[in-house]
Amino acid sequence: MKYRRLMAAVAAMVVMASMVSCGKDKKSSTVTTSESPAATDTNTAGSDTTTADKEETTDSDGEKTTTKAKEKDDKSETTTTKAGEKKADTTTTAKSGSSGGSNSGGNSSSGGSSSGGSGSSGGSSSGNSSEGSGGSTSGGGSGDTGTVKEYTAEIVLGSTPKVTGSNVTVNGSTVIITAEGDYIFSGSVSEGQIVVKTGVAKTEDKVTIVLNGVGISNSSQPAIFIEECKRCTIKPKEGSVNYVSSGVEKKSAHETGAIFSNDTIKLKGNGELNITATASHGINSDDDVVIESGTYNIESRKSGIIANTDVTINDGNIHVKSGTNGIKSEGTLNVNGGYTVISGGTKEEKSAVYAYSTFSYTNGYLYAAGNKVSTPTYSDHPYIVADLGEVVGGGSTVEMVLDGTQVVSMEPHNEFRCLMMLSPDVHEGSNFYTVINGNSSSEFNVSGGQNLFSLK
Repeated sequence: MKYRRLMAAVAAMVVMASMVSCGKDKKSSTVTTSESPAATDTNTAGSDTTTADKEETTDSDGEKTTTKAKEKDDKSETTTTKAGEKKADTTTTAKSGSSGGSNSGGNSSSGGSSSGGSGSSGGSSSGNSSEGSGGSTSGGGSGDTGTVKEYTAEIVLGSTPKVTGSNVTVNGSTVIITAEGDYIFSGSVSEGQIVVKTGVAKTEDKVTIVLNGVGISNSSQPAIFIEECKRCTIKPKEGSVNYVSSGVEKKSAHETGAIFSNDTIKLKGNGELNITATASHGINSDDDVVIESGTYNIESRKSGIIANTDVTINDGNIHVKSGTNGIKSEGTLNVNGGYTVISGGTKEEKSAVYAYSTFSYTNGYLYAAGNKVSTPTYSDHPYIVADLGEVVGGGSTVEMVLDGTQVVSMEPHNEFRCLMMLSPDVHEGSNFYTVINGNSSSEFNVSGGQNLFSLK
């Protein structure tokens, strides 16, 4: 009986000891859950961290508290992910760099380390290094990321163009741009061409053609042909002088001009571009032509600048000598800035400036001589149109004088009988007169809106 009582007492003590041990496990599990965000901050995989925490619960309470305190003081060192692995193998430097660096994953192979955020703000790394010991990935950079490419490709034109970069193919002396990017051209070529063909489906592609001292001539095709590209910019590089010429004839409404585009074409830059079209247009677009900046000297047998939808001049220095229309828009015309001098519109039905629809003038300078002109339908300033009453021969000298100051002197290359002045300096009460081949006209007083002066 005494033996049975003794055995019962021992069994009871064992049960009580077991209950206390279960209580410890439950408390440890709670601590692990509350610390799991810290594990996330140090980029340790969740399943491995849970294993490590459970292993540490076998220590005494005092040791456990010490371990957690160390983790909070130094989160740049991760917890051991697997039994037997060294902490040095899984060290991350996510906190050592500038703000924004991050690491994600934690799937490095044996010996692999991942460093991110140690360079510029926003750097990142996947943490998935290649297989094998010592493999690593790095993100964010440490400040030395190598040379940043300014251009997608650099092309030196010639009978055999030299290309350094990508997204460019060569066919003889023709260079074809096949995808969005910035491309810089130098060198000269006879019977050469730049073609942009990024694909019809890529409606958001942006291509910039930088011209840095180029010379391109082509007797039967446009020198620059934008076949497929929704947004293409031609940019003469600052300080450079460039030449493009074409002898392509007007066989159809397409691909006619020294520069031709099926879509909108934008011109900007601080360099100079000289355009010669011996048989057709200077700049021709089936959509819009937008001039933002740069110097453009255009000589053409037909229209200097022509667009199917819109022509907009926001800035730039533009000189046009054309055989038919100087600037022609089958849609709208907007002059918002720049300095433009036009000689064109020699035939009776042609104009130095022509807009089929709305012609808006807000700012900038435009001086034109030709057979006739379209006048603004909207203008922020009074403007002047002078009817000479007779045809004046090409090569004559023309001066326009406003308030006693000569504002422009030009030599129209073809016959003309009409002059136009758009200038923010024109205001109600101004005095205006012309001097043609040294002969001054009468003075005219400017009123608001349109001023049509007859010099007959």
